[in-house]
Amino acid sequence: MSKQDGSSRQVTTGPVDDSATPILHVDMDAFFVSVELLSRPELRGKPVLVGGTAGRGVVSAASYEARKYGVNSAMPMSMALRLCPNAIVLRGDHGRYSEYSKRVMAIFESLTPEVEPLSIDEAFLDVSGARRLHGSPAEIAWTIRERVRRETGLTCSVGVAATKFVAKVASSRAKPDGLLVVPATDTVAFLHPLPIAALWGVGRVTEESLARLGLRTVGDVAAMPADALERAVGPALATRLASLAMGRDPRRVVTGREERSIGHESTFLHDLVDPDEIRRELLRLADNVGVRLRRAGLLGRTVVLKVRYGDFRTVTRSRTLAEPTDVARRIYEEAAAALGPLIDDGERVRLIGVRAEQLRPSGDAAALWDPDEEWRDAERAVDEVVARFGRGAVRPAALVRSDAERTEWVRRNPPGTS
Repeated sequence: MSKQDGSSRQVTTGPVDDSATPILHVDMDAFFVSVELLSRPELRGKPVLVGGTAGRGVVSAASYEARKYGVNSAMPMSMALRLCPNAIVLRGDHGRYSEYSKRVMAIFESLTPEVEPLSIDEAFLDVSGARRLHGSPAEIAWTIRERVRRETGLTCSVGVAATKFVAKVASSRAKPDGLLVVPATDTVAFLHPLPIAALWGVGRVTEESLARLGLRTVGDVAAMPADALERAVGPALATRLASLAMGRDPRRVVTGREERSIGHESTFLHDLVDPDEIRRELLRLADNVGVRLRRAGLLGRTVVLKVRYGDFRTVTRSRTLAEPTDVARRIYEEAAAALGPLIDDGERVRLIGVRAEQLRPSGDAAALWDPDEEWRDAERAVDEVVARFGRGAVRPAALVRSDAERTEWVRRNPPGTS
C-alpha cells in the first residue's frame, strides 16, 4: 500500500505515445479504508485509520486525509494517533477485503490473462495481447479504472510503462485515483528527477548511505561511477540500482501464484530481553514455517531471520543450507545461530521473524545424504497426529512446559544439538 499522500500527484491528461508501454501496475487507493467507507459514507473526507489499537497495534491502512499528517501503513498505532489525534480508527474486516480483492482481480483477468497479483490490492498486467480486443494500453488502463469504480465503488491508480519497475513508480505518482503513462522514450526523463527512495531496493539505510555521497535523485545514482557505487552499497545492489536508474528492468509479468517465501513473525506485547524467551519464540515460529512448508510440498534452501529492536532498528540475517529442508528443527537451528550475536548485548527485542526462501518442490530428487532424516520423520508423524486431533494436540516440548521448564529445555538444547 502506497505511503503517498497525493500532494505530488502526476497524471496523464491528453494524448500520449503508449505504443511501447504494455505493462500496467494497478494499485487500489487506500484499499482497506476505501472498503470501509462504502458502508460508512459519513466518514469520507475525514482522517480514517484501519488497524489494531490494543497493545502494539499497527496501522494497516490510512486515508489520504490521515497521510497528510505523516501517518502511513505499518506505523505503530500509538505513533499514528500522536501525529493525528483526531483520526477515526476502525478495526477492519479482512474477509470483506478479500471479497472485494477477488472482484477487482476478476476485472483485470477479464481484460488480459497476463495478471500477476502482488498483494490483496495491487497487480501487474501485461496487455500486449489484449490490444486488438480492448484498445491501447492507455485505453485499457482507463477501462480498468472506470469498471472498478462502477462495479465496486472503489478507486484505483494505474501506471503504464515499458517495464514493471517504471509502471509501479508511475502508479504511485498518480495516486489517488489517477492514470499516468510514461512513454518508453521518456523513461529516463521521468525517472531522473525523482528521489532515490523511488528506486526498488532503496530503504532507509541505503538511502542514508547514498545521501552521504551527495546522491539525492535517481539521476544522481545513474551518473555515479560504477566502482564508487559498488563501494557504497556492494556489487549486487549497485548493479541493480544502476540498471533501474536507467529504466532497465528485465522482469516479465508472471501469472503463476507460486509462493516465493514462507515465513512467520511475531510482535511482542512487551520488549523481550531474556535470550531464552526470544529463542522459545523463535522455536515456535520455526515450527510454524516447517508445518507450512510440508503442507505446501515445498523445501527451503535459505533461512532468513528478522529482528526488530525496541528503537525500531530492524536487522535481517540469512543462512543458505547445503540441502533444502522442510524440517522445523533445522530451520530453528540455523535461525538461532544467526540470532546469537544479535541479542548478546541485552538488546530489547520488539519483533522476531523467520522465513524460508529459495523454495522448490519437495518431490525434486533427494540428496544422497539427509542430515535431518530422523527429525523429518518425527515431524511428519506429528503432522499426522495434528491432522487427526488438531493443531494443539502435539507441540515441541519447549512450547508446552512451564516457563521454568521451557527455559531449562532451551538451555539444554542449544543450536547444533539433536
